[in-house]
Amino acid sequence: MIDSLQLKNIATYDNTGILIKDLKKINFIYGVNGSGMTTLTKLISNPKNPLFKDCSLNWKNNSSIKALVYNKEFRDANFGQGKMDGVFTLGKATKEQEKAIEAKNEEKKRLKEDIIKRTETLDTQKKLKLSKDESFRDSVWTDIYKKHENEFKEAFVGYMIKENFKKNLLQEFKNTLVPLVTYETLQERAKTIFGKAPEILSAINAINFDRLIEIEEQKIWDKKIVGKADVDIAKLIQRLNINDWVNEGRKFIEPEDSTCPFCQGPTITSSFKNQLENYFDESFLNDTRAVGSLTEEYNRLANNLVHLVQSIEASEKSNEASKLNQNLFSSNLKTLSAQVTSNQVLLANKTKEPSRSIKLISLKAQLDEIAALIISANTEITKHNSIVANFSKEKQNLVKSVWRYITNDHKATIQAFIDEQEIIDKAIAGIEKSLIDGNTKHKELGREIQDLSNSLTSVQPSINQINKTLSFYGFRNFSIVPSTTEPNKYKIQREDGSIAESTMSEGEITFITFLYFLQLSKGSTSETNISEERVLVIDDPICSLDSNILYVVSSLLKEIIKKINAGTGNIRQLILLTHNVHFHKEVSFKDGRNQSSNDTFYWMLRRKNHITSVQAFEMKNPIQNSYELLWSELKNRSENSSITIQNTMRRIIENYFRILGKYGDDDIIKKFADTEEQEICRSLICWINDGSHTMPDDLFIEHQSDVIERYFLVFEKIFEYMNHKEHFNMMMGSSAA
Repeated sequence: MIDSLQLKNIATYDNTGILIKDLKKINFIYGVNGSGMTTLTKLISNPKNPLFKDCSLNWKNNSSIKALVYNKEFRDANFGQGKMDGVFTLGKATKEQEKAIEAKNEEKKRLKEDIIKRTETLDTQKKLKLSKDESFRDSVWTDIYKKHENEFKEAFVGYMIKENFKKNLLQEFKNTLVPLVTYETLQERAKTIFGKAPEILSAINAINFDRLIEIEEQKIWDKKIVGKADVDIAKLIQRLNINDWVNEGRKFIEPEDSTCPFCQGPTITSSFKNQLENYFDESFLNDTRAVGSLTEEYNRLANNLVHLVQSIEASEKSNEASKLNQNLFSSNLKTLSAQVTSNQVLLANKTKEPSRSIKLISLKAQLDEIAALIISANTEITKHNSIVANFSKEKQNLVKSVWRYITNDHKATIQAFIDEQEIIDKAIAGIEKSLIDGNTKHKELGREIQDLSNSLTSVQPSINQINKTLSFYGFRNFSIVPSTTEPNKYKIQREDGSIAESTMSEGEITFITFLYFLQLSKGSTSETNISEERVLVIDDPICSLDSNILYVVSSLLKEIIKKINAGTGNIRQLILLTHNVHFHKEVSFKDGRNQSSNDTFYWMLRRKNHITSVQAFEMKNPIQNSYELLWSELKNRSENSSITIQNTMRRIIENYFRILGKYGDDDIIKKFADTEEQEICRSLICWINDGSHTMPDDLFIEHQSDVIERYFLVFEKIFEYMNHKEHFNMMMGSSAA
């Protein structure tokens, strides 16, 4: 059966939507037009439609069955196409064959009920297991974790959530290889090992200064780089020792200009330029380029090295666990920085004055000292990390000992829980196996029923039943007949043989499609599915029908309701929706009374500001046997059919005199003065009872208004002679006259 429905973000259902839950065998949903009833039936008919992406349909025990939906879409799909699909039901079966099929259907039904019960039992066992698990989890959290949290908290790191603690406790309970030590020993070891643990230290990066020393040892620094000696101008330059001055000045000589950059006179001749070029030859240029290149490389390497050593110094100063001799390291760094600065000045001079000979300060001794300090620190770091590794192992051993102790200390509780869970698990496994076997047997029975039914099904019984019902209720000018051109098809035909569909009234169309739906609920358009279980969803079946047919439809549906309540047939659930209060009352009242039942629930859809909401009434029918409503119908008797008035009068007399006043029919009749009036009163009571409790034939469908008024006067006399005329006047108001 359908268990719940949720509708939102579609039609009149907003993003909050509605939830109709705990649906029963029989479900009545009342709502005015436009309150979303048709949308609800469309969800059941096609829940996978993208339009219902925010809606849901849930089946009890996740066991879905076929849902047959009667709504406008059904009427449109099955009428007006010229022909209707035939409905297969058992037609050729003998009594023995029908009994065999019925017996297998009953067995299948019992098996289905057993599967549902076992599924419920399985759910119960799973909930019990979860409940026991949660109880155990909370218990060990309080009794073990909280008890030892302060002293052994580090042993519980990673398991400080209830569920994780429980899981690890059960896992460690199996680990009996760890030696068991006393509580006092654990406490003493915890004081030493638990707490802030030493951390693994990273080694200090080594420094590489080989290339720097290579540059320092280059012979070019001692070499006086001068021009070529065999040039005429060389003697003067060398005698005056102005080699670097001339070399610097020649940079300012313009190629096409004879002005001397020194005296500013026109003394620069081509010969002089040639002598300068010859003096500062290729050898000179190569040496000066080498000085520049080596100077640039030295400065870059020296600066990088100083920066690296400075970063080591800063990092180690912020490291509380540093193993570096920081004072000596800093002292050597300062000396190194000063030496680098001095060398960079010398190199700058050499670059500017290549003829000068320089002697660089060797950084090797200083760098060897710094490298040695780093090596010494890294040696200590290695020793430290080795200690840390052993510490971690000791801590791990202590953690294992703590878990060994607490699991042993609560051994009885843990073992009891494990045993209990094993029993539940065995029960669950047994039920799951029985469900697999039951579902397999259920499918086998379905196939057996299908095989038995295949040779016995026919569309003719459905034709006969529809025509019988039409005739019984006065629809004799058309009938359902098999199609002569297509097998297993119906058509609607007049008595003269003409097709009736185009000339039928809206009420006739509604009634015949509803009868077709009822036949479909008993059978199937396929020979193989006539016995399958199903849910009926019916949306306003009395739309476009006159008031007399309202009682016909109510009567037909009541028969279905009886079978559902009795558990006979293949219909398991009914969801009936209507906006007609009279129809709702007629179909939901049993024997003229509003009787509650555990298998029947009521809902009411309301629409306000274009938004649909739902109100659940459970077993209480919201369309009550309202005394005021009965009188209201009586006031408007001219607008209602005689059938309605008959039923209304009967129920008023029944409620007011028979139930409240405990008067019988004879008590009321005897209040009339003479025999003639008594006979008129008896006639009224027979009339209203006949209209309420029997199905009238064609001649009795409509009564003349004067007949209604004549009996209404007798109805009024009953209150007068029973000394309750004031009550009559009060209930009828201005219409009492």
